[in-house]
Amino acid sequence: MDAELQIEGFIAKFSDPIAAEIRAARAEMRRRLPGAVELVYDNYNALAIGYGASEKLADVVFSIACFPGWLRLFFFRGAELDDPEGRLDGAGAQVRSLKLPTLAVLDDPAVQVLMAQALARAAPINPAAPSRSVVKSISAKQRPRRRA
Repeated sequence: MDAELQIEGFIAKFSDPIAAEIRAARAEMRRRLPGAVELVYDNYNALAIGYGASEKLADVVFSIACFPGWLRLFFFRGAELDDPEGRLDGAGAQVRSLKLPTLAVLDDPAVQVLMAQALARAAPINPAAPSRSVVKSISAKQRPRRRA
């Protein structure tokens, strides 16, 4: 099956407002990261959409995690970032995230600095390469994608 059709099927499981946010977030990440490979995981807890230089999970820089009521932007090596304003949530060894109540968060200067730091530490994404989407996994069991 075509990856875009599959991805649209995953997104259609969400409520209309969240589905619209997911579509807008994908479009914005593609705009900001030309040439990135989009890796899609329809997991048990969330729909996760990663962006990086290749199909390798190790090359993912950011991901959008889509839950029934909100989206989060994850920084895969976020623990390494200088975050003086404390925008990033999480205490694990690697990953940090922030809630995306709107895509305007991506235009916040502090978030732009964090994104620039993350990209500077990552495998370079070739902006001249064609962007593409790859469905990496689909969990057989999943939590509901819509709020009860």
